[in-house]
Amino acid sequence: MNPSGTAALHIENRRLQAQLAALRQERLEADALHAADQAHYRGLLGSLNSGFCLIHVRFAEDGHAQDYRFLETNAAFERHTGLHDASGRWMRDLAPQHEQHWFDMYGQIVRSGEARRFVDHAHALNRWYEVHATRVGAVELAQVAVLFTDITARRLTEQALRLSDRLLALTEPEAMAFEAARTIGSLLGIDRAGYCEVDIETASLHVRNDWYVEDLLSLAGEHRLPELGAFFQRLLAGEPVIVEDVRADPRITAVQRLLDDGVVSFVSFPLVEGQRTVAVMYLACRRQRIWTAEQLQFVREVAGRTRNALERRRAENQLRALNASLEDLVQARSAELLRSEELLRQSQKMEAVGQLTGGIAHDFNNLLAGISGCLELLRARVQQGRLAELDRHLDAAEGASRRAAALTHRLLAFSRRQTLDPQPTDLNQLVAGMQELIGRTMGPAVATRVAPETVLWSTQVDPHQLENALLNLCINARDAMPEGGEVCIATHNCTLGMQEAGPLQLEVGDYVMLSVTDNGIGMAADVLAKAFDPFFTTKPLGMGTGLGLSMIYGFARQSGGMAWIESHPGQGTCVRLYLPRCHTLAVQSPSGAVGASTPVASGGTVLVVDDEPTVRALVVDILTDLGCTLVEAAEGTAGLQLLRSNLQVDLLVTDIGLPGGLNGRQFADAARQLRPNLKVLFITGYAEQAVLGAGELADGMHIMTKPFSVEALGQRVTRLLEGERAPAREPGGKRSER
Repeated sequence: MNPSGTAALHIENRRLQAQLAALRQERLEADALHAADQAHYRGLLGSLNSGFCLIHVRFAEDGHAQDYRFLETNAAFERHTGLHDASGRWMRDLAPQHEQHWFDMYGQIVRSGEARRFVDHAHALNRWYEVHATRVGAVELAQVAVLFTDITARRLTEQALRLSDRLLALTEPEAMAFEAARTIGSLLGIDRAGYCEVDIETASLHVRNDWYVEDLLSLAGEHRLPELGAFFQRLLAGEPVIVEDVRADPRITAVQRLLDDGVVSFVSFPLVEGQRTVAVMYLACRRQRIWTAEQLQFVREVAGRTRNALERRRAENQLRALNASLEDLVQARSAELLRSEELLRQSQKMEAVGQLTGGIAHDFNNLLAGISGCLELLRARVQQGRLAELDRHLDAAEGASRRAAALTHRLLAFSRRQTLDPQPTDLNQLVAGMQELIGRTMGPAVATRVAPETVLWSTQVDPHQLENALLNLCINARDAMPEGGEVCIATHNCTLGMQEAGPLQLEVGDYVMLSVTDNGIGMAADVLAKAFDPFFTTKPLGMGTGLGLSMIYGFARQSGGMAWIESHPGQGTCVRLYLPRCHTLAVQSPSGAVGASTPVASGGTVLVVDDEPTVRALVVDILTDLGCTLVEAAEGTAGLQLLRSNLQVDLLVTDIGLPGGLNGRQFADAARQLRPNLKVLFITGYAEQAVLGAGELADGMHIMTKPFSVEALGQRVTRLLEGERAPAREPGGKRSER
């Protein structure tokens, strides 16, 4: 080689050495930079609270993921997984029971290249994870970066709260116990869970219901404590029993029985109340297991919530049963009270009936004594020929009979069965018409003052009965002022609302009020409570019958109104009559008495039907004297047979209370079917509403109340036979026609 060639080689060699030195320097700088990056990268991973790992996924020949190996992990990895020295090791070696779905998930990420976020449970690690995984590099590398967080505590707390709501929605204790066991079992990935109640006195426990995997058996039912092993003494002392492997725990004395039941690892958590173990929540696994603090806290939380829910439901059931028993007791007591009230009412009713019948018997015996005595004296005087003394005895007998009629009239008024003739009435006009009579009745020691409403509504009432009631009230007021005083008669328009009408037992609406107020001696509360009772009176014996106020009360109620008394001892008494308003204008009542002479009938045939022979004979005699042709029958069937014949009948006179299946009204209606124009006169002791209907009689039908005078019957029959309209009132004010 020539010198120039050698020189060139030396030059090239020096250039290459310089270049090599530069490359070495670049490499040193690159290594330093890489080392700095690696340090920074590892520093970042180490500072993460979340776990991190870079894994390599191994696939089988059929393409499914078999296993994965940890290429790199951070410092938090071990804390979040419980796996030690995982770098470079395969997951199947670290956790042989790890679920296949984790391998499938990472294999899918490798193949698709899509990042995934998910939450799942790793039963082999006893943890819940929130995971973010993404592929790193090409698919051929099969590498996945996994960032994950252990959320077991949060997850279990959430489920414990949700369990409380689910337990409250259940009603049966067995269902509640099963739901609690199912929640623990499914969340912790165990094989059996249950809730049982402890009875220390009987040394037993009762499993209400339990949850278990399909190939295990239920433990529901009763169990003796000594059969469970010595560890149960710790539970009775309130200590939790946590066993990872029954084969290696010296506290377990019933190892073989537990193994026969498929139990290798278990937890029994006691619930203590008042220093006594009252219940136990138990968990069991067929494999060895490490129980974490989060899981034990979850078991404690679920056990407490289950106990509270069961006790609350038990208390509610007891309360419901108590309420049901109380309702039954209340119903029984109410029924007993109703029976007692009914017996009391019956007793009071019988007492009132006794008082009523006693009063009636007393008054009627007096009247009958006068009538029968006068009749005996009349017979004796006729036999003796002492005819000059007959008038005195006749007058006495007639007076007694009139008082008897007045007594029955008062009784009918009290019982609300008197025959009324309600008409639109102006109370101001009625009071003004009676003012002179009332003034004479009251006497000079009592001043009478009238305070009428300026514009007074009309009321539908029987004016004659109201006149009698007003006169009676004024007489009572006079008797209550033995030293004299003042009586005020007032009228008012009243509109009663619910609060006013309720105590008066009236319907809400418009009423006309008539009041009589005195400033006399007044009544005490006990006397006021009996004021309307029949035959109750504070007057001396022989001074009053005790029927006046009861008659007024019955008249007011029968008229659709109410009688009300307010009285205070030493301050006087006010009696108010509330009568329903009538929108028809009042008319002037006809005045003048019916003629005193008895007119003679112009002839005619009268059919008399009455089951009482004495009354029937009396009517026949009266009408025979009037020149009428009389036909008799004792009951309605016989009367209809006569009407079916060719017999001429101009007037039917019939009692209402007839025997034989047809009352007087039914008989009269049947008679009118045979003879439509037949005039009918009912004679009755009282107006039965069932017979008279709603208070209206058909045209051509009339009514007289017993007892009646010979003159009154003669006048009524004469007018009916003559075809004249009967007067509105009978003599004496009784009902004439409707």
